[in-house]
Amino acid sequence: MTPVFKVIAPGFLTTVQDEGRRGFQHVGVPVAGALDRDGFTLANALVGNRQNSACLEVMGSGPELEVVCDSARIALVGGGGGLEIKGGEQPLVPSGQTVRLTKGEIVRVKLGGDAFCSYLAIEGGFDVPLCLNSRSTYTRAAFGGLEGRQLQGGDILNSSKDDVAVREEVALSEPRDLRFGQPIRVVLGPQDDFFTEAAIQEFLSGTYTITAASDRMGFRLDGPLLEHKGGNYNIVSDGIVGGSIQVPGSKLPIILLADAQTAGGYPKIATVISADLPLLGVRGSGRSIRFEAVSREEAETIRRAEHKRIQDVIQAIRPVGGAQGINLEALYNHNLIDGVVDAYA
Repeated sequence: MTPVFKVIAPGFLTTVQDEGRRGFQHVGVPVAGALDRDGFTLANALVGNRQNSACLEVMGSGPELEVVCDSARIALVGGGGGLEIKGGEQPLVPSGQTVRLTKGEIVRVKLGGDAFCSYLAIEGGFDVPLCLNSRSTYTRAAFGGLEGRQLQGGDILNSSKDDVAVREEVALSEPRDLRFGQPIRVVLGPQDDFFTEAAIQEFLSGTYTITAASDRMGFRLDGPLLEHKGGNYNIVSDGIVGGSIQVPGSKLPIILLADAQTAGGYPKIATVISADLPLLGVRGSGRSIRFEAVSREEAETIRRAEHKRIQDVIQAIRPVGGAQGINLEALYNHNLIDGVVDAYA
C-alpha cells in the first residue's frame, strides 16, 4: 500500500467504487459498486488494470489531487471533460485518455456536462481495505471504501504502485456514445399484476424525468401517474435487485440502483435489464427516460451483445499518437474472461 495522491479538494461527491459487494443481500447488505459499469470497465482497461480494480466515482464536480508518489498513470472516463494538470506539459488531457503524472503535479478532474458520474482509474488500482470482499463505498452504513465515506480534503489515497513505466499513452478510439435518446429496456414484473392495464400502457408509452431527489440509492421519476389495482400499493416485503422499479402510493416510479435497500414493500412494475443499467447510471437530474418492454430471453441476448461491444471498444484502444490497431498491453492486463483468447478472433 503506497500513498499516491493527497486530496486538495474532494469535489461534490467522490467515492471509491469497484464492481460491488455481491453475495450478502440475503443478510441486508446492499451491493453498492459503480453506477456506470461500462465507464468503470473502460477506465480500468485504459490503464491496464484488472476489471474489478477500485476507481474513484466522481459526481457533480471533480476532485483536485496532488501526486505524492514518484509517478502515477491515470485515466478519466465519463461523458466529456478531462484532466487539468497544473504546470504540466499538457494542460488538459481529455476524457478517455491516459496520462503519466510525476511527484508534485496537481491534477483537477473537470467533468463534462453530459454524464451523471465519471470514473478516475489509476494504474494498479486504488488500494483501500477489503470489506466483505469489496472495496466499494456504502456511505449510508459508513463502510467500505475510504472509511465508509466520500473523499475529504487532506485524505491520502493509496495504490499498489509508487512508480509507473514511461510508455506511449493510449486512448479510446472514439468518444463514448451515452445513448441518452435510447429507451431504457425493462422486463415487466414481478408485480405488474398489481397495476391496471392502462397503467402499464402509460408506463411504456409515457416520458419520465429524473428529479433532483435522486442519488445512488435510486432515481425518483416525474411523469404519468401509474394506478394500482384497487388502490393497493403495499405488498409483503420481498427482494430488491438493481433496476427494480417500485411504485409507491405517490403513483410515481422509483428506479432502485446500486445503493438500494435489499427488500421493499411496494409493488415493482418492471425491472431494468442488466445491459441498460449503465445507460441509466449516466443519466442525472433533468434527463428524460422512456421505457421499452422486452422478454427475459431478449434481455439475455442483449446482455451478451453489450458485453461483446465493450470488448470491441477495449480492443480498439489505440496509442495517443494516432496509430491504429489493438492495444495488446491493455488486453493482456485486462481480465475480461478466464482462459486464453485470440485478440483477433
